[in-house]
Amino acid sequence: MDRPMRQTVTTAVQIGEILRSRRKSRRAAQAALAEKLGISQSRLSILEANPAGLTLDRLLALAKLLGLEVVLQDAPERRPKVEW
Repeated sequence: MDRPMRQTVTTAVQIGEILRSRRKSRRAAQAALAEKLGISQSRLSILEANPAGLTLDRLLALAKLLGLEVVLQDAPERRPKVEW
């Protein structure tokens, strides 16, 4: 079973890394996952490497297949850095 995950994401590249890591931890082949998404294995490979091309619908479907959910929440308030 996967460890519970909670990760703040600030770049598209991070999303690709998370999706790839989760897929591998579940021992899911790209081809099998791609088939469930209705895309080719090569397209899934490209999306893992360059997730900027992911649509929101496809991200949500992929997350669901991998047992993940996308959560938006208020960002913690950041105090400006004080320089002396």
